[in-house]
Amino acid sequence: MEQYIWLIPLIPFIGFLINGLGRNVLSKSLVTFIGSGAVLVSFILSIMVFIAVPSGADAQPLIFKAFDIINIPTLQVPFAFQIDALTSLFLLIITGVGFLIHVYSSAYMSEDKGFAKFFSYLNLFIFFMLILVMGNNFVMMFIGWEGVGLCSFLLIGFWFTNPEYIKAAKKAFIMNRIGDVGFLLAMFWIFKEFGTLEYVKVFNQLAIDPSAFTGFVLTGITLLLFLAATGKSAQLPLFTWLPDAMAGPTPVSALIHAATMVTAGIFMITRCNELFSAAPITLQVIQYIGIATAFITATIAMRQNDIKKVLAYSTVSQLGLMFAAIGSGAYIAAVFHVMTHAFFKALLFLGAGSVIHGMHHEQDMRKMGGLKKYMKITHITFLIGCMAIAGIPGLSGFFSKDEMLLGMFISNPVVYGIGFIVSVMTVFYMFRLYAMTFLGDLRSKDAHPHESPAAMTIPLIILAVLSVIAGYVGIPALFMEDGHKLQTFLSGVVAIGEVHHISHSTEWLMMGALLIGVLGAIYFAIKKYTNYVDGEATGVAKFFEDKWYIDELYDNAIVKPLFELGDVLKKYVEKAGIAAFVLGVGTVSGRASKNVRQLQNGNVGFYIMLMVCGIVAGIVIFFMGYLISK
Repeated sequence: MEQYIWLIPLIPFIGFLINGLGRNVLSKSLVTFIGSGAVLVSFILSIMVFIAVPSGADAQPLIFKAFDIINIPTLQVPFAFQIDALTSLFLLIITGVGFLIHVYSSAYMSEDKGFAKFFSYLNLFIFFMLILVMGNNFVMMFIGWEGVGLCSFLLIGFWFTNPEYIKAAKKAFIMNRIGDVGFLLAMFWIFKEFGTLEYVKVFNQLAIDPSAFTGFVLTGITLLLFLAATGKSAQLPLFTWLPDAMAGPTPVSALIHAATMVTAGIFMITRCNELFSAAPITLQVIQYIGIATAFITATIAMRQNDIKKVLAYSTVSQLGLMFAAIGSGAYIAAVFHVMTHAFFKALLFLGAGSVIHGMHHEQDMRKMGGLKKYMKITHITFLIGCMAIAGIPGLSGFFSKDEMLLGMFISNPVVYGIGFIVSVMTVFYMFRLYAMTFLGDLRSKDAHPHESPAAMTIPLIILAVLSVIAGYVGIPALFMEDGHKLQTFLSGVVAIGEVHHISHSTEWLMMGALLIGVLGAIYFAIKKYTNYVDGEATGVAKFFEDKWYIDELYDNAIVKPLFELGDVLKKYVEKAGIAAFVLGVGTVSGRASKNVRQLQNGNVGFYIMLMVCGIVAGIVIFFMGYLISK
């Protein structure tokens, strides 16, 4: 494995360099071949790693070291990869979904002037995401963490001639930096307490002598790490950047804001599950913030009319459910949903991109309708995505969502109740989107919708198949003993812990109740929104449509006061203080030099006189000093 493990991140980085440096000379077909081919090779290598990686409860991670990033007596930080079951799973998701999105982008972005630059950014993002999940220490993770944040900024603001898109990119960058401060502080604290930043050494110390670390220390470290996760994975209070990030091209939304980058927080907490499990207060905070985020964003999604905005708020809501599951101790259920969500949410985003492409860049669902007649492949695959996220039995979302809700039920029935409501709301707003877009009659008379080219529809078909079959790696014991292969695979990374036995009758009751809610929500959404568009919102509906006024709250409480403070500092500190002082120094120097230069008048006799005066002054000073010393 060692001979090719380094190639997994290296090849996309080489693709970034070639397409980036040759963006003005390479043809689009060559750019596509290099960009997509680089990720395809990494995907093939990731499959080889997945096959060879040790798994199971007794599996030990494989460490591959290249060189030292930092090597001083008190701190050693190697550039090294840690390959275990969790890493190998995320490698498949990142490179597999990433390759499909690269292929899709070759058609979606074909008319864009920045085609090669776009592919180079995508390759760079894949490189940093791979570094994030493959590193064997917190510094390596932080390098990848910052790298994907940079690429997110570049891709959200890719169409930089639009000021609103630039604003969205800056918002994403700044809000992510807030979380990144938490990551940095957590790293400093970990090094202070453990003397190392390597995962294995940190977790081994915690396992050998957990009493050596106080609850305050573990709670503080994990809360700071969770702060980082709230930024990257868009949780309260740092979630508002992700819906605005829909300003980027649709393939960016699918890759970064559905399948990979926003799941980095889930990966980080699962990687550090030993630390978080030792901090029950933090887990409770994660649980409450996760379920609150899921509920708030689900209510907002129900009233959005931009097809990508609905999917964006859906992503935040699904991430909230994952965090609520993690807070309940169901780490594997959260990772399971990361995997299934990557497939069906990438499918939904790319399906939305196909609709936008077929509707000539129209994103308002109120101007759509009846598209199933014109876009048959997009319609069928999008419907499969909707059914998967709804949790229809037999599709992937059914298995992973059921497992997350079961974890919440065991931990906290109140959180489970909210999660149940969120799951039903998810079905409603997704089938509202489906009905407004594909059913009924075409509402825009000027539109001439058409099916997308094969380069866009083939990735949709593959993702649709994965959205159906992916759940069968985690069949619950209710249906099959030892059917949860993913749990067995990850058991060496995440300890299963105490098994809570829930009666089969209780599980059947929970599944049945959710299925009734799901089918009811589907029926209501399709019946109401086929050939129907919501009127002007009032009351609670307007509150949801205006996104709980959270952006306005941030603007009035944080952004505007900071700008006003900046104006005061600019006027009274910078201009009246600093600038006046600097200009004053320049003015004094100028006037002094103007007077002093009069001494340089070109008269040799005057120079001799000054020389004599200087000699006399020196002699006088010398003798005065001599007399004083006596």
